Amino acid sequence: SLNTERYPQDSGPGCRGLPHEVYSQEEENVSEEDEHTILPEAEEEEAFSPGPGNIVGCRISHGWKEGDEPLTQWKAIVLDQPPTNPSLYLVKYDGIACVYRLELHSDERILKLNVLTHKVVFPQVKDAHLVSAMVGRAVEHKFEGKHGCKDNWRGVVLVEVPIMKDRFYITYEKDPVLYIYQLLDDYTEGNLRIIPETPPAEVKSDVDSDILSGQCVQFTRSDGSKQIGKVIYQVPAKPSVYFNKFDGDVHIYIYNLVEKIR
Repeated sequence: SLNTERYPQDSGPGCRGLPHEVYSQEEENVSEEDEHTILPEAEEEEAFSPGPGNIVGCRISHGWKEGDEPLTQWKAIVLDQPPTNPSLYLVKYDGIACVYRLELHSDERILKLNVLTHKVVFPQVKDAHLVSAMVGRAVEHKFEGKHGCKDNWRGVVLVEVPIMKDRFYITYEKDPVLYIYQLLDDYTEGNLRIIPETPPAEVKSDVDSDILSGQCVQFTRSDGSKQIGKVIYQVPAKPSVYFNKFDGDVHIYIYNLVEKIR
């Protein structure tokens, strides 16, 4: 389900959403009180109807109804559409830093999907050198918990978000799912540190050709149970690292498949 209470830690990526920002002049700010709550059904943003394959970069809203759970309302922006699975979309919901993967046009749990605005224009990155120095690197990301304590989470900066060049996909050792953050701001504010002993982004060669994207793979859990997943994207800066999805799970998992295959 679209459960925003997935992370029980007092601090960490699951406890801090994106900064309260405006994607466009038409979008309402998300206040602290509105984060992780049911949104009102009435929408103030104008809806339009593009083709099914033309919603990347657009703002959307929809209802979510799963089983006997109450109907909830959500707003989001569509981040990407993996070429290996065109029916799948990567979605970031307001006030939530975790990226979800959903088949927006066919998932029966999604009700009354509306596209609220035309494609949103995002600011360009001003410090390209810092971006290149950051992508593919291991980092320590500082989070502030509910009681004011700060905790460093070690992770890897994966790639710039294609439609949002001032934001990055990142994952963490303690929670290997996909997140999105404004890491340049965090770096400037001293909340992100590039670990100096880690190498920069890998240079992709013919040996690193993408032969796994679109393939079904079997993962063995620590308890010995097995789970079938599908590889949906290869990380350019880390050719051995892939985005993966599992049936019945709306999150995206980040694994080094070369290490796992070995």
